[in-house]
Amino acid sequence: MLQRLTFPVNVGSVRYPGIKIQDTRVIRLLEVLLHGGNTVGGSTAKQIHEAVLATFQLSPKQYGLNQLRYDLRKLKGHGLLERDGRRYAYRLTAKGVDVALLFLFFHKRLCGPLANSRFHRKPDPASRPNSQLEAAYYKADKAIEDILDLLQAA
Repeated sequence: MLQRLTFPVNVGSVRYPGIKIQDTRVIRLLEVLLHGGNTVGGSTAKQIHEAVLATFQLSPKQYGLNQLRYDLRKLKGHGLLERDGRRYAYRLTAKGVDVALLFLFFHKRLCGPLANSRFHRKPDPASRPNSQLEAAYYKADKAIEDILDLLQAA
């Protein structure tokens, strides 16, 4: 799935560029969209922009509204994002939630530690709520941990 997302997509006569796992802008946007996913009716581009700026302490010069709109169009073209009816409010699709979780897990558990980023926190197995999402999180985390062990052994 990650490899398919890196290729450009044609929807009608519009060509959308591929999404790269190492693109910091997309990672930040997916994280904000994932955490704000409980908003009924989605969030407007301006609300998403303010959330990204506040969450990552960025200035509007560092991440402009036009850059956000470009990223939103790219995610929408790949089917990860949908508009709420006729409004310009966006929310993640079911595929978008899966991809966002996969991107964030991959970035925080593999790329982050390898690049010495700020993501070094492991989940606490003692505090496991009984939810399917949390169980899937621990299963994915265990699989990534196994990959890391195999990489260290090589």
